[in-house]
Amino acid sequence: MKNWLVHIVVTTIAIILVSQLVDSFYVEGVGTAVLASVILSILNVIVRPILVVLTLPITVVSLGLFLFVINAITLMITQSLLGSNFEIDGFGMAIVAAIIISLLSLILNQLFKGLKE
Repeated sequence: MKNWLVHIVVTTIAIILVSQLVDSFYVEGVGTAVLASVILSILNVIVRPILVVLTLPITVVSLGLFLFVINAITLMITQSLLGSNFEIDGFGMAIVAAIIISLLSLILNQLFKGLKE
């Protein structure tokens, strides 16, 4: 449970940072970012494994880069669930946001891991 909460906080911070860095990625507030993080977490548990299995051949051929497309799909699903509080201008922007969120999450997870020790 503790790891899940840390993951939610890290993803929330990453979503807020992306919304500040990129004009085409809009999040209404911190509450919306937390809700988006929770929805993304649920989608990553339920939908992402199905998409990974279905797209395994193209993921292998692309050396794993297609996983960013899968992350973008989960972001677009999150956008459709949250409505106007969370907006991404197009699928290309969703891919860019997925890449930035992944990189920021990697960095923030390393920082939090360093603080735990």
